[in-house]
Amino acid sequence: MNRPSAPATPLPTAPATDLDGTAQAAIERHRSALQERFPLPPEALGPLPSARPTRIARPLAAALLVTATALLAWQDPAWRTEEVATPTDRRSTVELADGSRVELDTGTRLTVSRHLRSRRVALHAGRALFDVQPSTWRPFTVDAGATQVRVLGTAFDVRRQADEVTVTVLRGRVAVAGTDGLAATLAADDQVRAHAGQLDGTARVNSAHATAWRQGQLVFQRTPLPEVLDEIARYSGQPVRLGDAALARLEVSGVYRTANAEALLALLPGFLPVRVESGPSGERVVQPRATRP
Repeated sequence: MNRPSAPATPLPTAPATDLDGTAQAAIERHRSALQERFPLPPEALGPLPSARPTRIARPLAAALLVTATALLAWQDPAWRTEEVATPTDRRSTVELADGSRVELDTGTRLTVSRHLRSRRVALHAGRALFDVQPSTWRPFTVDAGATQVRVLGTAFDVRRQADEVTVTVLRGRVAVAGTDGLAATLAADDQVRAHAGQLDGTARVNSAHATAWRQGQLVFQRTPLPEVLDEIARYSGQPVRLGDAALARLEVSGVYRTANAEALLALLPGFLPVRVESGPSGERVVQPRATRP
């Protein structure tokens, strides 16, 4: 006579631990980034079995999560990118997600990238003033061509005209690096220029004068004529160039309104030995003043 079989005794399951909750929370926070960085094949995207994780599966999943999260942190992927630009006749101010503020001058283009452990801006053209919220674990970096500015929390101005980059600090400290491996640390009222990633020496300036464009002013203090012409071209929206390289040694001083950039061009022959004429493509060309016989 067969005895009735005893009911099966369920195997004990491991109780949920704090590690499970922490791992699940981390997965939810970085789910999109993980899926983008580590895509699964289509056959792996079906419904998961309802079986509870075993004592072995839980530590393995936690270990995989730690590895994936560490890899993400090391690679520091961008999870959002935004393009910002201003027209040639208007300035603009934008506030970033971290509370930092960026004031863009006219004719400025930049890209803001939000990363897991850094904040990055690429300045393609123009000029912008950055007022950066401090963050010791998410440094703020501005790339202007071959020149890089790195800060933790400060206010500074970056101007880019082709390969020419000028960095001026209003508050705090920044590190400016070029392609030659050299770097300069700037404090308030320090300014450094770079050409194609090659840094010049640091100079002391009046940062309020250097950033007077925020109030619609241009303050020149023995400023080389080519730089003055760049500013005139920016604010007038029309190209201006030197017709003779010898004129590059001339300097301009004074305070002018950005809205009257065209008038400044007309004033130049009044105090410099130059004349302004039209070029073959419609640009304005600054030439040496003709000498009388």
